Amino acid sequence: MSKPFRIFILLLVLAAIGGGAWWYTHRPAGDGDLTLYGNVDFRQASLAFNGSERIAGVLVEEGDIVKKGQVLARLDTSRLAPQVREADATVASQRAMVLKLRNGSRPEEITQARANLASAKADAANANIQLERRVALTVNSTISKQELDTTKAAAAMADAKVEMAQSELELAIAGPRAEELLQAEAQLRGSEAQLELIRQQLADAELVAPFDAVIRSRLMEPGEMAAPTKPVFSLATIGTKWVRAYVSETNLGHVRPGMRAKVTTDSFPDRRLNGWIGFISPVAEFTPKTVETPELRTSLVYEVRVFVEDPDDMLRLGMPSTVTLLPDAAPKPLPQNGKSVDAKAKP
Repeated sequence: MSKPFRIFILLLVLAAIGGGAWWYTHRPAGDGDLTLYGNVDFRQASLAFNGSERIAGVLVEEGDIVKKGQVLARLDTSRLAPQVREADATVASQRAMVLKLRNGSRPEEITQARANLASAKADAANANIQLERRVALTVNSTISKQELDTTKAAAAMADAKVEMAQSELELAIAGPRAEELLQAEAQLRGSEAQLELIRQQLADAELVAPFDAVIRSRLMEPGEMAAPTKPVFSLATIGTKWVRAYVSETNLGHVRPGMRAKVTTDSFPDRRLNGWIGFISPVAEFTPKTVETPELRTSLVYEVRVFVEDPDDMLRLGMPSTVTLLPDAAPKPLPQNGKSVDAKAKP
């Protein structure tokens, strides 16, 4: 065999090896199936108190499973409780005032007003008699002008008291004005709103779980000052689970929303969970270092969220997983708006 022929054979073998290597790294895994690698992820939420107060107690630890509505932490309420009692007393007083105005004057009050008027009239009559006597004595210069002026003033004051008593009787008979009742009712509503606000602040002193979840992080401790901008816990939901995987740009055309998949983990290699692609990122990124894939670390990839049915609650947050896509299986139906399942879900 000649030397040029041997060189040709060697080049042909090298080309075949290179082509085979390229096909191996870009082929779908097994019978047209595409294999992806990622980690289990849940929906997450950061919980903070609505008010600013010192934390009195933290009732759960990291890793605890909590139920919706369970109290996780409490604030110090030593200053809120007296405010609730004060606002409650104000509402009670205002309600009594509204009730008084609605009922109007009592019969006893009208009787009393009539008695006051009669008494004022009697005083006025007596004062006028005294004035007439003083005037008669003035003719003979028996009394001084100063005494006469004093008597006139007393008679005028008595007449004024009669007019005042007459007005009070008329007001008692007529009852309160409609405007006074409206004003009192408005003040009552304002007091009730203030009481409701303070009661809500007292209720917000307890931080409760908004859904069934796992405590991921406990970020604050008793004695620290809470604020709406300072999370106390980081939670992960128990319900919806997905695998955050990555697909290379060359394989992007082989995946689509709704595509069926099988998910396995190292902890349960014999259990294959059903799943489907719910979200495909429109933006490429470099492969995260935490994801083990056969491709180079610097390859551009697209994030894919493969939602998983986990009836036995096998999956745990962060668990490494292998996703085998099934292009020949019937896809999962998409919502009516055409968006992929849970496409807006945030990590």
